Amino acid sequence: MESKFDFEQDKDEKIVYVRTVNSEDLPEDVRIQVGDVEKLYAVHNGEGERIALVKNRQEAFILARQNQLSPVAVH
Repeated sequence: MESKFDFEQDKDEKIVYVRTVNSEDLPEDVRIQVGDVEKLYAVHNGEGERIALVKNRQEAFILARQNQLSPVAVH
């Protein structure tokens, strides 16, 4: 079956990726700020750049949606 698909149709939808981050993997200056928190959630843009760190998964999804972004979980 051959049919054309317009990949540009969702061009305005901004997807971000939410993943778990161990605090020990963060730079020292960030570890100092998070204190004794062992696990955080990072929000990354489509290019892989970390744009936010939050304490829990739900907060990461809420933050993304409040900024008109579509969050997707990454394992």
